[in-house]
Amino acid sequence: MQAPVIELERLVKSYGAERALNELSVAIPPGTVGLLGPNGAGKTTLIKVLLGLLPIDGGRARIGAFDPSRRRERMQLRRSVGYMPEGDCLLPRMTAVELVTTLGRITGLSREDAMTRAHEALDYVGLEEQRYRDMDEYSTGMKQRLKLAQALVHDPPILLLDEPTNGLDPKGRRHMLELIRDLGHQRGKQILLCSHLLPDVERTCDHVVVIDHGRAVLDGSIGELTGARSQSVRVRVDDPNGAFAAALTAAGRRFEREGDGVLRVLSGEDGESDADPLFALAQAAGTPLAAVETVRSTLDQVFMQVLTRSAS
Repeated sequence: MQAPVIELERLVKSYGAERALNELSVAIPPGTVGLLGPNGAGKTTLIKVLLGLLPIDGGRARIGAFDPSRRRERMQLRRSVGYMPEGDCLLPRMTAVELVTTLGRITGLSREDAMTRAHEALDYVGLEEQRYRDMDEYSTGMKQRLKLAQALVHDPPILLLDEPTNGLDPKGRRHMLELIRDLGHQRGKQILLCSHLLPDVERTCDHVVVIDHGRAVLDGSIGELTGARSQSVRVRVDDPNGAFAAALTAAGRRFEREGDGVLRVLSGEDGESDADPLFALAQAAGTPLAAVETVRSTLDQVFMQVLTRSAS
């Protein structure tokens, strides 16, 4: 089993009496991982702690081989981590190539290497024709791609991306997601993607961590979370008298009506979604099933379910 890229153990960060991170413990595996949670859950605070931008009040954090609470290790981790912030981080009165080169120098690259890497990063994100334009003329999509380029300039193995598709139109969003997927799946980057757009996470990530009120409330592979343990079964049945629906209710099976003669039978508490018991119930009720289809949950459904449980 591969070692975690990020390890958090009873991590605490408070703002006055308010705990943004409340004894947060989770091991984030290699690959592209989505960091989800409602507004105020502690996602951005966690990223800033991992970068060493905020001191912690308790517990332990490691990213890669580094402890961000130690000054000497903070300097090293910034050479190994690329950060794309949610907010604007672009310096005025610079061209894109000047900005990315400057930030490359800050990470320790020589002038020549920083310039070479800046051009390569701008080419990669699709800004090769606009690299010498004044950034004040950039669209939102161009600025987002420029922020990704500055995170990539020193070729870090780990990327922290905070709302990378924020404000993008459909074409720009699609391009950004293609870049993120390529970085994670083709170029071997370890990515923590913080986003409130669940379709973006489902499209690019292999694993997801959900935090709420500063605690981890869900941690697992997207395939598993939206697969067998979260499945339901859609059935079509000729049931004008409601005999099959009554049999489901008597057996303690939850279901939703989706249309005339179509029911979606939800999985049980143990994840039970096998169709065999449904055939048995239908036979006993004298209402044969005309069609049966397994339905996977979406990540959005899983997310809402776990937040509902967390609030109760």
